[in-house]
This record gives sequence, C-alpha cells and structure tokens, in this order.
Amino acid sequence: MTTTQSTTQSTTRSNGDAAAADTALKARHRAMWALGDYHAVATEIIPDLGPVLVEAAHLGPGDHVLDVAAGSGNVAIPAAATGARVIASDLTPELLDQGRLDAEAAGVSLDWQVGDAEHLPFDDNSFDAVTSCVGVMFAPHHQQAADELVRVCRPGGRIALIAWTPTGFIGQMFATMKPFVAPAPAGVQPPPLWGDIEHVRALLGDRVTEVRASQQLLRVDRLAEPATLVDYFRTNYGPTIAAFRGLEDDPERSEELHGALLDLVTRFRSPEGTLDWEYLLVTATVA
Repeated sequence: MTTTQSTTQSTTRSNGDAAAADTALKARHRAMWALGDYHAVATEIIPDLGPVLVEAAHLGPGDHVLDVAAGSGNVAIPAAATGARVIASDLTPELLDQGRLDAEAAGVSLDWQVGDAEHLPFDDNSFDAVTSCVGVMFAPHHQQAADELVRVCRPGGRIALIAWTPTGFIGQMFATMKPFVAPAPAGVQPPPLWGDIEHVRALLGDRVTEVRASQQLLRVDRLAEPATLVDYFRTNYGPTIAAFRGLEDDPERSEELHGALLDLVTRFRSPEGTLDWEYLLVTATVA
C-alpha cells in the first residue's frame, strides 16, 4: 500500500467516524426534545415571543420564510398568518406533528419539514427571511448553524433570532444543570452563547449588515412559585427531564439538583411573584 493510499483510507475512516458521531449526537438531541411536552412550554409560557420575532423580521404577504428549529410553530404559525409563505423546519418530528394540528386549528397553511439546523435541506439563497426563536441556539455547533442561516437566505434578505441570554433565567438554569449532566462532546458549544451579541456578530461576520440587537425581558406571571416551576420543567422541558433521568440511580444528586433549581427560581422571582426571562433579539440583513 502506498503512502497516498494509506492517507486516503485514514481520511475516509476519520470522515466516517465524524459523520457517525454527528448522527448519534443529533439522535440524542432529537430524543431529548421529544421528551415531556415542549408544546406546552411554547404555548403556555413563551407564546409572546413568536409575534415579537414576526414583527422584528417585518414578515408579510409575499415573503418566503424559513423558521429554523421551529418546534411546534411558535414563530411559523403567526408568520403564516401574515400571508407569508412559510416552511417550519425542526429536527424533532413530534414537535412538527403538534404544530400541524395548531396550524389547522388557527386556519393557516404552511409547510412542515424535518431538518437539521446544521445541514438544512434547502438551496442557497432560497428565502426572503430566516427566523429562529430559542431554537437554533440549541444546535450543538454554532458556526455550522450560523453558516446555514446565511446560506439559505438571499442577499438582501433578513435573519431574525431570539435566544436566551447567558445571564438570564434560562441561561442560568443551564449553568445550574451543567455540573449534574455528562460533559458535552468536544466541539459542542453552550446554547446561551447565542444570547451574547458579540458571539452572534462573530458567527455571522461580514456576511450580514444592519445588525440590530437588544436585550429584552419576557414577563412570566404564572408558575412563579419555585416548587411549581421546577416541577413544570421536570415534566415538560426536555433538557431538564434528561438531566433528572441521568440521575435516577443517584437520588442524592437528584435531590441536590432539585434544590439548586429551587434556589435559582427564588433568586429570579420578584416580590410580586413574577419572573423576568432575559433574551437577545437580533436582526440582520444578508449582504
């Protein structure tokens, strides 16, 4: 065997190993978001975020829109209600199934397609606007996901994103859970980094212009009792469910995590019994 042949075979094996690892990672992500009832979170806790993003992206009739990591349609359904042509794409089919039912109930029509945010199944320059509401931030490899957002959006088109900030409630919830879960594979970045404007600017680079960013607050005025909110997340929110399932054989650590989350809610709870969840809203124009 020549050196060239050996190198080629080694590269092929390495590429194959990387592809297999990525497939396994995405399968775990898909399964995690299918746990519990994220649709309940989207419709009961954060429904206001979808219309915020629709307005920020100036969506309307004639726009061809892709909502990435769309979940059950928190953005896609109100976007379609403006008269835009919308594709809702998500890694987890179960979420799209619920979205179809909600869209039918709302009397709006849109396309639902399974897709990986890091490997979107769409041609270059296909959309007038690309959106994602606390969705693409959970793609494990941030640069790959950002590259895809830019790739599928036409020059002059808009990218509009909402992400939880690192210092806000949800960002701090992930920081609280981190010591209790298995370390992320090499190269996987923390989701709340998408809530840091400098990180987002670096991801998008000079491929976009007119970048506008603002930190805003989502007022959560229900489930603000610490025990009630922690139980709600343990029942409905995939990442929290997965964290506790990983501790099923260690009840002491499970109780420790439960206590840490109770402390977190208490720290963020206002005297009036509400919670303000901080998020970053970013809009940009593709160059």
